[in-house]
Amino acid sequence: MTSQTPNVPTADQIRRAPKVLLHDHLDGGLRPGTIIELAREQGYEQLPETEPDKLGIWFREAADSGSLERYLETFAHTCAVMQSRDALFRVAAECAVDLAEDGVVYAEVRYAPEQHLEGGLTLEEAVEAVNEGFREGERRARANGHRIRVGALLTAMRHAARALEIAELANRYRDSGVVGFDIAGAEAGYPPTRHLDAFEYLKRENNHFTIHAGEAFGLPSIWQALQWCGADRLGHGVRIIDDIEVADDGSVHLGRLAAYVRDKRIPLEMCPSSNLQTGAAASFAEHPIGLLRTLHFRATVNTDNRLMSGTSMSREFELLIEAFDYTLDDMQWFTVNAMKSAFIPFDERLAMINEVIKPGYAELKSEWLFKQTATTSESSRTEG
Repeated sequence: MTSQTPNVPTADQIRRAPKVLLHDHLDGGLRPGTIIELAREQGYEQLPETEPDKLGIWFREAADSGSLERYLETFAHTCAVMQSRDALFRVAAECAVDLAEDGVVYAEVRYAPEQHLEGGLTLEEAVEAVNEGFREGERRARANGHRIRVGALLTAMRHAARALEIAELANRYRDSGVVGFDIAGAEAGYPPTRHLDAFEYLKRENNHFTIHAGEAFGLPSIWQALQWCGADRLGHGVRIIDDIEVADDGSVHLGRLAAYVRDKRIPLEMCPSSNLQTGAAASFAEHPIGLLRTLHFRATVNTDNRLMSGTSMSREFELLIEAFDYTLDDMQWFTVNAMKSAFIPFDERLAMINEVIKPGYAELKSEWLFKQTATTSESSRTEG
């Protein structure tokens, strides 16, 4: 009689496991070496460090402030070197390659076109450069033996007044690599309802959008994103935990908003490492994702800003596995959740789940059997 599958994954299995990423910022995932090279080419002299290792450390330490506002300040340097077509193309291509090497098979990467116009680009030229970069990155990944599909999310900044313009841009490029729309930036003082015209437009056009909500601000941000704006997904949504009560006896009571989010299967784009940096959670062990997983919310695992958090999808899962004793089954659950919630057509999501994700995890979960057989055979030879 065989034992139950020991599903606790190794670091190598975590890396090889197919992963789906819904919340990743293009300007938060640059390679430190690329930033330095682009800065040198463009004459940008304000970088705090000029050696890749030291620059990477600076970004992580600067982001570890516990403040969302201070965290967002680090983007001044990355955006500064992303002001030309060649720079956007390079950064997008490297993004796709880096994610693919980490086992990501599908990713939605977001950026704000309005933040890349200082070098004279138009909004359209910025979008086309990034789209072309993603396609090039997909080609390079295939040449390296990896498969990835990358869709772009166009982000409007919540403190600015171009949301409708960016929403129209997202709709215009929806058949050319752009899969949806997002708003981002500091939540406090900039509620999503300031951009109702953009969300109403997208709904009329049957287009998809997600909203950063419930990260640094609480339940009102989530409520507005859903009930006023009609968001398909919540960017972070970690503060939904404020509407969940856990009694001393372990029983759980969901408030009306939390129950609505769970009942409607609204996806939560959770970014654990980033949440720790911005003060939305105190530690991995205390991160709400543990309880939300137990309660079967539509929780997903994401990176947010790989440079600022010094992270990857594999690292996020490694830390969650360490904190909550998650198994390959849990990894698959999070991954299928994410793929179900992607902004591509249903048949394509289903094909990715059935033909890529589930077979990939089945193969990983079967490895223990062959390892066990080999160990048993080696033991028998030794005893004989």
